[in-house]
Amino acid sequence: MNEEWFDVVNERDEVVGRLRRSEIHRLGLRHRAVHVLVFNARGEVFLQKRSMKKDRQPGLWDSSAAGHVDSGEDYDAAAVRELQEELGVHEPPPLERLFKLDASPETDQEFVWVYRCQHEGPMELNPEEIERGGWFAPEAVDGWLRERPEEFASALRLIWAVFRAR
Repeated sequence: MNEEWFDVVNERDEVVGRLRRSEIHRLGLRHRAVHVLVFNARGEVFLQKRSMKKDRQPGLWDSSAAGHVDSGEDYDAAAVRELQEELGVHEPPPLERLFKLDASPETDQEFVWVYRCQHEGPMELNPEEIERGGWFAPEAVDGWLRERPEEFASALRLIWAVFRAR
């Protein structure tokens, strides 16, 4: 298996090294990720249910598209790549940077840039990454998170709280 390489970053999100994915996770080192919230014209957000094959938080509901920033890659390029790899969106709509989260236990020690875009589909979900997905009204997500937060990836719980408080 050709394992991914990620940049290791310090508390200011400055690159201080480079390691394999498994080592960064095993050691709990800070690294980078992106999350994209895709909305349709009706204002619904697309959420994905993570594949059971995922090594982190399998089977939980997560952002529309999310993933690590590869070594040497910037956040914006990673967001476009994740839309392509996970949702099959090969001509991504313009992405809007919403906010950045500091690395924390909730984000699995990832600095996270959160993006938003509008897209109607179609989408081709990558079965290695995503079990299924669906469109949800933001108010429905609010209620679902209140009633059953354990069904969501920890980063999305934080992202959604910050997003809705804006």
